[in-house]
Amino acid sequence: MAKPRDIRRLAFQALYQLDARQGRDAEEIRATLEEEDGFAPRDRNKAFATATAAWEHRAEADAATLELAPEWPAHRQAAIDRTILRLAYYEMTRGGVPPKVIVNEAVELAKRFSTERSPAFVNALLDKILKRLLAADAQQAEPQNADSEE
Repeated sequence: MAKPRDIRRLAFQALYQLDARQGRDAEEIRATLEEEDGFAPRDRNKAFATATAAWEHRAEADAATLELAPEWPAHRQAAIDRTILRLAYYEMTRGGVPPKVIVNEAVELAKRFSTERSPAFVNALLDKILKRLLAADAQQAEPQNADSEE
């Protein structure tokens, strides 16, 4: 079984291809994952499922990044950075992995695959998203009506 980091890298690569092909040729993209050594079929399937789900939720991720960094809408971001942000946003908002781990993994992807400035950009934007998610979680945890304890 592959490490979660390796499965995430494979998901990133598939998502990048989905973005480059504007969502077309999904089966061809899935086939490219077969060429990766060291992955069991279920790991490849998990990576592809994560990539396609992140692709399907890209508008949500793009809207969040636009709101937090209006000077960097998705169409102005480097394709690799946009892919990393979409994948991380999807994973952060779907649960399962602690968001801080996802931020760290996204920064590592940026270090490995993108430009010198990308890790700082990815980290700063995802940190804003993380803070927003944590604030929303804290707000949901508060009692709905503090006066009901009479």
